[in-house]
Amino acid sequence: MAAPLVGSQLFSPFRALGFVANHVPLTLQTQGTETLVTTAVGSAFHVYSCAKLNLLFVGLLKSGEISCLSSHGDLVITASGNQLISWKRGKQVAVLEGHKRDIHFIFSFGSNLISVDEDSTVRIWIIETTELYLEMEFNAENFYITCLMHPSTYLNKILLCSKQGQMQLWNIKTNKLIYTFSGWSEPITAVEQAPAVDVVGIGLQSGKIILHNLKFDETVMSFHQEWGPVIGLTFRTACDMMYRLQVRMETLLWHLPVQRATLHCGIWKNVNLAARYVMPIKDLSVIWIFDQPDGSGRLLRSRSSHSAPPTKIRFYGNNGFNILSAGLDRSLRFISVIKDERSCEFSQGSLTKKSKNRGVHIEELKLAPIVDFASEVVRESAWDNIVTCHQGKKEARTWSFQRKCIGKHNLKSRAGENAGPVTTTAMSSCGNFAIVGDANGNVDMFNIQSGIHRGSLGEPKAHNGQVRGVAIDNINQQVMTAGADCKLKFWNFKARNLLQKMSFESPITQILLHRDSSLLAVSFEDFEIHVVDVDMKRVVRIFQGHTNRITDMPRLPLVDNVVNGLKCENLESTGCKRSVFVRLIDCFLVESPVTSLAMSPIADFLVTTHVDDLGVYLWSNKTLYDEVSLIPLPADYQPTLEQLPVTGTDTDKEFGDVKETTTEGGNKSSAADNTASYKSPDQLSDELVTLSLLPKSRWRHLTSLELIKKRNKPQEPPKAPKAAPFFLPTTQELVPKFLESEEDQTDEKDAKSKILDMKQLEQASEFQKLLKEGSSSGNCE
Repeated sequence: MAAPLVGSQLFSPFRALGFVANHVPLTLQTQGTETLVTTAVGSAFHVYSCAKLNLLFVGLLKSGEISCLSSHGDLVITASGNQLISWKRGKQVAVLEGHKRDIHFIFSFGSNLISVDEDSTVRIWIIETTELYLEMEFNAENFYITCLMHPSTYLNKILLCSKQGQMQLWNIKTNKLIYTFSGWSEPITAVEQAPAVDVVGIGLQSGKIILHNLKFDETVMSFHQEWGPVIGLTFRTACDMMYRLQVRMETLLWHLPVQRATLHCGIWKNVNLAARYVMPIKDLSVIWIFDQPDGSGRLLRSRSSHSAPPTKIRFYGNNGFNILSAGLDRSLRFISVIKDERSCEFSQGSLTKKSKNRGVHIEELKLAPIVDFASEVVRESAWDNIVTCHQGKKEARTWSFQRKCIGKHNLKSRAGENAGPVTTTAMSSCGNFAIVGDANGNVDMFNIQSGIHRGSLGEPKAHNGQVRGVAIDNINQQVMTAGADCKLKFWNFKARNLLQKMSFESPITQILLHRDSSLLAVSFEDFEIHVVDVDMKRVVRIFQGHTNRITDMPRLPLVDNVVNGLKCENLESTGCKRSVFVRLIDCFLVESPVTSLAMSPIADFLVTTHVDDLGVYLWSNKTLYDEVSLIPLPADYQPTLEQLPVTGTDTDKEFGDVKETTTEGGNKSSAADNTASYKSPDQLSDELVTLSLLPKSRWRHLTSLELIKKRNKPQEPPKAPKAAPFFLPTTQELVPKFLESEEDQTDEKDAKSKILDMKQLEQASEFQKLLKEGSSSGNCE
């Protein structure tokens, strides 16, 4: 008996894009002349080269999320739960186990690794042999360890900092407490060695920063900032600058003269990687470089992604390699599926200079969040080829994909005061025209090259409500517009006159045109999807099944599928109840509601974005590399939860290894066995043939197809014709003739001997006998 379907039949989690780092502090390591930076992303870690910040490889944990990172030589060490794992070039080397509680801090010290768990138990390991060297237990109520460090020139000694504000100096070789610092009666969140011997920098929960001399137990100086707790400290020795990073990702530089510390400058950058540590200036692979005349720094190189959840994604071009993504962070981004370092944000101009001149934050100068966009690849090298609609704005903006920046045209409606905020847009397949619809029912046409207004649809406007969707056919003959007034209208592209309109019972939410097949998908507020034939202007399909608002509705390319013997258009839709429907043959749940999804033009990947999630998730199409039976789902089918993809790919899946799972009875079964087998019924029923619009008399004979084939089968198999000789024999005459073969002569004799003349059986009269005798003798008298 086949196992029940789990997850999705058609799609498999492949990879998550758009993640660079999370809240876990990164770690640096040097290998020869190259400096590497390692960041954590959930259950995976990314290793980047600081020369160009390109992604080298990804390590993936089998379970759990990474809580802290460290490095030792060419090894990366991760902590997840109560387990430590060492990695080399993304491959697991060793596992260190022994902690009873979750580990929240690790530190590489010489050839040893120090780990601290939630019970304030300190375990010191020998990294090469993975042996436990020393274990120290503290009372978490009196001394809860938050961070630690090794003071310079202090041999075999570590400084432990606590949540209670105290510090202790320990010798790990003799396992003895050397000195206890009374502290500051508030949690210590960061500690770092200063350039001066015996001096350390200490960051507190209140935002206070202290330079303390360990040798004399005296505070050298202290200063305070009001933007939150200190979570990172480092020093720059070139000009006595100290750099610190706090919770709101605001970077402050403090100048440290002998008498008093003063705030030198501040750097604000809303990026994910952006340098948690300052690297040496002589190293060209720094994140921040301090080469300004006043000693301030500038961002040299960074890797970033959406800082707010993306809301709309679409594939760009016909190869399926590029993705355009718009998010709540007011940005339009390009994401590469092939090479991650190609991903970038489209420039909106010199916002940094404007923010300094006006004294405002950069985010306030950005455009409003994008609610809809359209693109065409045909004219990307000639002029702008992307059009965006922004929330609350009455004009659409153009962008250039080739230059990765904002364009020079503002597409404004000619409705004047009657114009509303733009809501939807579309571009022609030739890349020369754009159509924009607004919230007041106006639809305008523009020339992309010049930005000139070319006309409006309708008198005085196209719809009586908000325009929910616009589309242009493949040859610029028809324009389709849909509105909240429950109407779908067809317009002549050149004359801009109304050709026909269709009315529905429910308001339309969005439309999608598949130009190759001239099929238009229309979604409604009653959670239905209708497929309209643009040429015939009638509904040819109705999809039902969603129980909540349909948020997005991309398409699959036209493919051949054996479903009821028809060649059909695959249509996808996603609803707010976390489910994805694909032509009623697949349905699965995800962890959070889907806000947007897109299918690759070559149908190899499905891309999704989710509520309150910064990632862009890739799902591979299993029908391209595996045998998948497109079985219609039963009416009572209950979809199951499918885990979202992670940043790294599963090695077993990548190389095609079959994973074994244990069933309830204890038997092992492979993943291939979980695919439900499909058995064709003996007799077709009327319920199975539901997609044909032909009368039943046209397809009723299919139920007796096997009987018809049996009756039409020939009695004897056909015989192959006789092979002709290479040279045909001829007679030796003036006019040569072809000689008959012996087989032909034999056949003629057999045929003559087998022919029976019926006249020979008749009795001849006397006159007939005389005629025969005269004919033979020649005397007919």
